[in-house]
Amino acid sequence: MKLALGPILYYWERDTVFNFYDEIAASPVDIVYLGETVCSRRHTLRTEDWLEIAGQLAAAGKEAVLSSQALIESESDLKTLRRLAGNGAFAVEANDIGAVRLLAAAQASFVAGPHVNTYNPQTLALLAEIGAKRWVMPVEMSRAALVHMLAARPHGMETEVFAYGRLPLAFSARCFTARHFNLPKDDCQFRCLDYANGLSLKTREGQPFLALNGIQTQSASVYNLLGETASMRDTGVDIVRVSPQAFHTAKILKLFRDAMDGPLPVESALQQIAKLMPDQACDGYWHGRPGIEQSYLASAEGAS
Repeated sequence: MKLALGPILYYWERDTVFNFYDEIAASPVDIVYLGETVCSRRHTLRTEDWLEIAGQLAAAGKEAVLSSQALIESESDLKTLRRLAGNGAFAVEANDIGAVRLLAAAQASFVAGPHVNTYNPQTLALLAEIGAKRWVMPVEMSRAALVHMLAARPHGMETEVFAYGRLPLAFSARCFTARHFNLPKDDCQFRCLDYANGLSLKTREGQPFLALNGIQTQSASVYNLLGETASMRDTGVDIVRVSPQAFHTAKILKLFRDAMDGPLPVESALQQIAKLMPDQACDGYWHGRPGIEQSYLASAEGAS
């Protein structure tokens, strides 16, 4: 299986982003997704910068893919989307059906991202017909549902699974981070910069529940399917995706690579990755259970 790094979901300083991808260029990752997928007000990098980084990663032997915004709200957002769709050098991950339409019209091969609602074989077949070469399974989908999808997978269509990171659950026209500080969205003071891994929320009982990331709502728990990579391979998954976090991303990629290729036992990799995570783990969706649950470790501890 190949290893992919998803787009940065958070708002980081410009130098931080460039230094991050310098490190990723030397990491054991096959595919790197680039671009702003959450909020168009995040301006530390422009389209030209993402294209420059894509070129550098391609020169380092990585497959660079430009990711589109998941929620298009303005004409300027459309302008950026059109530029991505027509870049002519790199594949595009479509995270909105409008992006799918533009890429299909341009007869360009594309990736159907996790925010395109691909929940049945008919949708997957349609996406393949109009040019999709790869689809990323929606994060709420279970392994059992994926098996059903793959039984009717179109020839040549690659399957990618979001396997590590805080789950991107929903988007809204309202900025939750700005609202948390009683700021209007159009004068948010870019408070997202203060939360490199999102702003965690807890229930009244003190349990971590959600993370605010601008207009995006994420899980507070970190989705971790490192222990399921062998099952993914057996299922027919082609690519495993890790979502960037502010610290230790390159180490996490190496743990996934070593566990997937065999040099490192999965149990040892899980013990090491637990020390690198910003919050507790979860894997419930993969098992068809509430997403916040952690089924793998529970079953492993029960067996021991």
